[in-house]
Amino acid sequence: MLRRSLLSLIVPAAILFGAAPALAESRLALVIGQSAYKSVPALPNPANDARAMSQMLTDAGFAVTTASDLSQDEMRARISDFAGQVAAKGADSVALVFYAGHGLQIDGENYLVPVDVDPKREADIPIQAVRLNDILNTLTSVPSRMRIVLLDACRNNPFPELSKTAGHGLAIVDARIGAPGTFVSFSTSPGAEAEDGSGANSPYTTALLASAKEPGIPIEDTFKRVRLAVNKATDGRQTPWDSSSLTDDFRFMAGPSASSAATPAPAAAKRTVDEWKRELQGKPIEAANELMVVDGTDEAYEAFAAIFAGTPRGLQARDWLDRHRRMVAWNDAILANTAAAYRGFLVLYPDSDLTATARKMIERLRYRLDLTPAAALSVPATNVALAAPTCPCNAAPPPDQQKAAIAPAKKRADPDPPPRRAGKRPPRVVVEDDVVVVRRPPPAVVYEPVGPPIGIGIGIGGGGYRGHYGGGYRRGGY
Repeated sequence: MLRRSLLSLIVPAAILFGAAPALAESRLALVIGQSAYKSVPALPNPANDARAMSQMLTDAGFAVTTASDLSQDEMRARISDFAGQVAAKGADSVALVFYAGHGLQIDGENYLVPVDVDPKREADIPIQAVRLNDILNTLTSVPSRMRIVLLDACRNNPFPELSKTAGHGLAIVDARIGAPGTFVSFSTSPGAEAEDGSGANSPYTTALLASAKEPGIPIEDTFKRVRLAVNKATDGRQTPWDSSSLTDDFRFMAGPSASSAATPAPAAAKRTVDEWKRELQGKPIEAANELMVVDGTDEAYEAFAAIFAGTPRGLQARDWLDRHRRMVAWNDAILANTAAAYRGFLVLYPDSDLTATARKMIERLRYRLDLTPAAALSVPATNVALAAPTCPCNAAPPPDQQKAAIAPAKKRADPDPPPRRAGKRPPRVVVEDDVVVVRRPPPAVVYEPVGPPIGIGIGIGGGGYRGHYGGGYRRGGY
């Protein structure tokens, strides 16, 4: 009898705990809602979004810290404290940050906007706001199993003067090139703006609350449902976007299917445009739109835009595709951070909301030293003229011009040239099979400015500034 009684207690308990493996790890969340901005009109919904998300995450087993209407110093302190909490829980923890409020991109960097921000010019934002990459770096600096960042932060730019030069929406954040175990979700696609909504919550938070409460749904499927729900709620004007480098399974709510897999299922093979055309052909436009939005690839959008060209949905798909490709090209230019990369972007997109920023970045890099590895820099001997007017130090002159170019460089006024470090050799220019190859070791010393740039293409960065890569700004180097 006693054995039967114990068994009757043990079996249900085993079933209960076996059905909830998703709650085995430590879960911590920081939820921030920014509504009461001081220098711009208040946002109605972020405070509501934060309260609703805090409740949902509490129900999902998170230890939640909620904060509203934070200044810059308060935001940074909260992020630091939260990272400390994650570190204290250990490497098996899941760290989640939800942010609702204003967000901006400046020079390809995304910034979350404190309520005390009061910029007079674009350059004030990096000083007064909080850089998204700093938040991501802080989270990845402490041991954890997974980091989830949810950003309802792509609302319209509230600063009219900044709108003239800063790009629309937020820039791409590709979690795949960062630390593994990261998931980032935006309330709309890169370069686009999100709606605050006319109800108690924004369209993004409304969809997230509904989808995350469904038991046993993997996080990737949860956000596919969010994409579709927001697209429908806004009649196609807004479509969320996410990027993932997750290596483990995660579900907000445990459910019957939660024990079916320990790791995410492998991604399905990517379809070509022609395959998508065959898939979408003959389907009602709304059914085809659902398939396209859930898939979220360029190929699906291109096929849909071709099949339904001229319809409102087809035009929306074409606009999404064009903007997404532009933002990918912009992200590539930002990652390269060279004058040539920005000029290449301008060739592709000469008249966009990012044109002014691209030109500004080229100007910043005018006198930056060329740090291209030797193995990567070779130009044909028959075409070695200085083709880049804004950065003459990026190309090598032909061999017969080397002595004439180097001699004046040695004679230029330099009352106190720094000594050459032991073991460092100057770059060599040699001809190999009719190809001029510049063998350029990393420069040991950067000279102080003493005159106009010489630009002889062998790494003497005339006009450069010590510690600033020749006067150009490093990526995120504010």
